[in-house]
Amino acid sequence: MPAGIPAAPGGRIGRATAGILSLLAGLLSLPACISVGPDYVAPEPDVPAAWHEPMAAGLEAGPAALGRWWTQFGDPLLASLIERAAAGNPTVREAFFRIEEARAKHGVAAGYYFPEVEGFAAATRGRESANESRKPPSSRRDRSYTTGLGASWELDVWGRVRRAVQSADASIEASVEDRRDVLVLLCAEVAATYVDVRALQARIAAARSNAENQRGTLKITEDRFRSGLAPALDVAQARLNVATSEASIPELEIALAAATNRLATLVAESASTLHGELAAAAPVPTPPASVAIGAPADVIRQRPDVRRAERTLAAQTARIGMATAELYPRLSLEGILALDSYTLRKLLRSSSTAWSLSPELGWNLFAGGRLRAAIRVERARTAQALAAWQSAVLLALEDVENALASYQREKV
Repeated sequence: MPAGIPAAPGGRIGRATAGILSLLAGLLSLPACISVGPDYVAPEPDVPAAWHEPMAAGLEAGPAALGRWWTQFGDPLLASLIERAAAGNPTVREAFFRIEEARAKHGVAAGYYFPEVEGFAAATRGRESANESRKPPSSRRDRSYTTGLGASWELDVWGRVRRAVQSADASIEASVEDRRDVLVLLCAEVAATYVDVRALQARIAAARSNAENQRGTLKITEDRFRSGLAPALDVAQARLNVATSEASIPELEIALAAATNRLATLVAESASTLHGELAAAAPVPTPPASVAIGAPADVIRQRPDVRRAERTLAAQTARIGMATAELYPRLSLEGILALDSYTLRKLLRSSSTAWSLSPELGWNLFAGGRLRAAIRVERARTAQALAAWQSAVLLALEDVENALASYQREKV
C-alpha cells in the first residue's frame, strides 16, 4: 500500500469522515472576502476645463464623431482602403492575438480557484535478497496493484488567486485598448498616405503642365531671339525654367511610387494591385466644413492609449496583493482515494479501498527578506505604471493642442 494511504477500517469510516468533514467546514467558513494588498481606485486625470486654442472657424464644441470618421471625406476608395487595412494588416492581427493570449492567461489564473485532480495507476513486482532477509523464500516475493485519484486544493484565504484574476481581467482590457490604439494609428496613417498619393498625382500633373507651357514659351523666346526681338539672356532663362520643371517630375514620381508602396503595405496587399487601383488620378479628399471638438476630459476618456495605460496600472496594482499574500500562511487540502491490493483479482473489491484526507498549513516564516522585497518590487512597478499613465494623459493633451493649432493655421 502506498505511503500516506491508510486503509479505511469499516467501523470507523463514518466517524473519521464526519471529523474530517467538520474540519473542512471550519476551513471553508474562514472569511472568503479577504484580499490583502491595496484595492485599486482609478486615478482622475488632471486636465484643463477647455483647450488653449480658441474655437475658430471650422471648429465647434460638442462630442467628436469618431466612429468611421473617414467617411466624412466622401471618398469611397479611401473608405475601402481603411476597411481593408483594418481587416488584413498583420499588426492588427498581432494585437488581436495578444488579446487571445491575455484571455488564456486569465484562464490559467482562474484555474487556481478549483482543486487539481490527477489519476494514477501502478503495478509493482519484486523479490527481496536472500542475503538480506530472514523470510522464507515463498515470502520474499512481493507484488501490489494500485489505482486511484489524488487531489489538492489551496484555499484562497488571503486573496492571492483573486488578485491574480483581477490582474488578468485588467490585462485583457489593456490588450483590447492596445488593439484599438493600433487601429487608430493604422487608419490615420492610411488616410494620410492616401492624401499624399492624391497630392503627388496633382503635383505631377501640374509639373507636366508647367513644363509643357514653358516649352511653348521657350519656342516663342527662341523665335523672338532669331528675329532680334529678344536677348540671349531670355532664351537661357526660358531653357532653365523648362529644365527645372522637367527635373522635378522624376522626383515627384519616385515619391508617388513610395507612397503607393507604403499604402500597399498598410493594406497588406500587393503593390501591383494598389498601383493599378490608384492609377487614375482623383481629387485630394476634402475635410468637412466643421469639426466637433469635445472637452479635454471627454477626449482623454476616448483615447485608447490613455485607457490602455490605466488598465495596465490596474493590473499592476493587483500584483501587489499577490506578493503580499505570500507573507501569510497557506491552507490546502490533500486527498487520495485509491484501490490497493496485493492481487489483481481483488483490486476492484470494496475491501481494497484506501483513502486519505489531510488539511495542511504552510507558512514561510523566514526567507531572508525575499518576500518583502518582492512586495517593494511590485510597488515600484505600480509607481512606474502610474507615471506612464500620467505621461499618456499629457501626451494626449499635447497631440490635441498641436492638431488644433495646425488645423486653424493651415485651413484655407
